[in-house]
Amino acid sequence: MRSWEELGLHAEVEGPADGPALVLSNALGGTREMWGSQLPALTEHHRVVRYDQRGHGFSQAPPGPYLLEDLAEDVLVLLDHLEIRSASFAGSSLGGMIGLWLAAHAPDRIDTLTVCCTSAWLDGRETELDRARAAREHGTNELVSPTIERWFTPYFREHHSVETADYAAMIAGTDDEAYALCCEVIAHADLRADLPAISAPTLVISGADDPATPSEHGAAIADGIGDNARLEVLPHAAHLANVERAADFDRLLTGHLAVRP
Repeated sequence: MRSWEELGLHAEVEGPADGPALVLSNALGGTREMWGSQLPALTEHHRVVRYDQRGHGFSQAPPGPYLLEDLAEDVLVLLDHLEIRSASFAGSSLGGMIGLWLAAHAPDRIDTLTVCCTSAWLDGRETELDRARAAREHGTNELVSPTIERWFTPYFREHHSVETADYAAMIAGTDDEAYALCCEVIAHADLRADLPAISAPTLVISGADDPATPSEHGAAIADGIGDNARLEVLPHAAHLANVERAADFDRLLTGHLAVRP
């Protein structure tokens, strides 16, 4: 694996230096800033590590192709760089897929797992490959409108227009090629066989109105993991449920982190 410096990725660490570590992993097209609503609740007791996926936010875009294990190993490199032996992990969408891979393949590094609005397998490979082609041919700016419609309910978009505009800027600011490469990661990811290997206490959160990864995907993850996983469905939430239902999400996440071994 390459070093953190060689990867050229960006991370920020906040909260007490001696607190239990928590890594937050962003969705495709988002940045570390998508966790801003969670910081006040989480940094009180935890050493919170936010990072930008490859080609997102302030992170550079290493040449592809990318595999899901490459994106997961970025997290392991980051933990080693920060001299963190193990951490809790919370990931949204693509970040959730990364968390599932880590919990299955590097169980000694993951204390608790929270995955939000994600899937172990999307039965829509061509949709993701079409998005990859669109990013390469037209740029991420052309993907802003359909992505925002998946991310937020019409109510949120109408009543939180400034915040919605901030998220639109995140999408448009993502490196075109890195976005496409990450779409291809999602298209080819199939974690169904890995789920029974996950032993970390796992919280699965779905949005009741999520058109990208409906709650059935969350239920399949929880069922696949077994007794140490539970599913919570947040009403009136689309794909970025941690943003749209921040208070409810914070309550669920902080409660789950309290079960840290």
